[in-house]
Amino acid sequence: MTDSWATFGADLHIEPLGGGLRSGLMEALREAVRSGRLTPGTRLPSSRTLAADLGVARNTVADAYAELVAEGWLTARQGSGTTVAQRAAPRRVTTRAPRSRPVRGRPAYSLNPGTPDLASFPRADWLKAARRALTAAPNEAFGYGDPRGRVELRTVLADYLSRARGVHADPERIVICSGFVHGLMLMGKVLRRHRVRDVAVESYGLDVHWNLLREAGLRTPCLPLDELGSRTGELGAMREAGAVLMTPAHQFPMGVPLHPDRRAAAVDWARSSGGLILEDDYDGEFRYDRQPVGALQNLDPERVVYLGTSSKSLAPGLRLAWMVLPAALVGEVTEAKGVSDWATGALDQLTLAEFIASGAYDRHVRSMRLRYRRRRDQLVAALAERAPDIRVSGIAAGLHAVLELPEGTERSVIQAAAFQGLALEGVSRYRHPEAAPGREALVISYGSPPDSAWSGTLEALCRVLP
Repeated sequence: MTDSWATFGADLHIEPLGGGLRSGLMEALREAVRSGRLTPGTRLPSSRTLAADLGVARNTVADAYAELVAEGWLTARQGSGTTVAQRAAPRRVTTRAPRSRPVRGRPAYSLNPGTPDLASFPRADWLKAARRALTAAPNEAFGYGDPRGRVELRTVLADYLSRARGVHADPERIVICSGFVHGLMLMGKVLRRHRVRDVAVESYGLDVHWNLLREAGLRTPCLPLDELGSRTGELGAMREAGAVLMTPAHQFPMGVPLHPDRRAAAVDWARSSGGLILEDDYDGEFRYDRQPVGALQNLDPERVVYLGTSSKSLAPGLRLAWMVLPAALVGEVTEAKGVSDWATGALDQLTLAEFIASGAYDRHVRSMRLRYRRRRDQLVAALAERAPDIRVSGIAAGLHAVLELPEGTERSVIQAAAFQGLALEGVSRYRHPEAAPGREALVISYGSPPDSAWSGTLEALCRVLP
């Protein structure tokens, strides 16, 4: 007699080990306890349930239980059922892997950019939104979805992006993706289909983005950058460029907004050449000492692909981002994503839709804007007191600042910080391989450290600055 005991928390395969039904069942249970498949405290099925599952008489199971209780393998209490007794767990024989060199521990503090304050994620409001979204979700939401994403989320995003970022948005032009990187991968596929060879990128940015484009078969020549942003007037000289990837609202990592004349020049280039602008609006909600800089997409929705994300406003772990596409590209991007929405979970999309529609998203962004501004002001004040020769820039918006360093000190400062348990990144980390060497500086995130570590992080930073 062999059966699968499906009434346990985990499936347990029963094979009576010789003898009659009762003795075979008893030995199978003993072996399950010895091997650790049945752990102490596990509640067993009732004798009626197990007898039905195994196709034996109930008395056979009841007698086996009773004898195992007497032997100390099981315990039985009125009203609590039969459970595995608290016996010593068998030792499992394991083969030790050869001892390797010790791994250096994580730094005590980190000012590396790229992550918001994760401790401030609005758990309670998100849970409320998830409950409302789950209650109201139509049955079809649990099936294979539209590759563009849930219409509920696309609809509220169209309204929010138009209101908050000046984006010309329509639900039919929005595609939900699993983070900015996913969206960039999709655009890489589409650009290759259009026989694009080069995608121009800013001379400072994220190598993961450049690498993704290269993996799609695209070259990534760099566009020079100065205090007014990327020098978009030079796009015309890049004969093979069919697109450009930019962070116009708040250049990463230098922190400057793209000058209005250069915004216009980028759009003029796209119109005259038939090229596309890929606009990365990674932290557009956070501004402090300036008027909001609207999305470049509003200047020409047919030549700009707008990419936004919840990674900075909420948390990167949500893996929710969106593209607002020119009408001519919606079908191609949808096809590149696949016939079904494999990448983005419907329930998370519905929760974000409810979170935005209820006003909780706006409240959270306003709250975090105040929190980050206080952090930024504390950073600037500490530097003015402890390192007055350090110039700070890029602080009118976003979640990071750029700290200018004396020539030849960037590497030594980062090394000194590592000895203090402080993780720092220099601006050279973000320089394109083809870009000319430039100034030396640190890219400092004032968004990621939790409140409990903020003062200690500032103190560690000031100690290592020249």
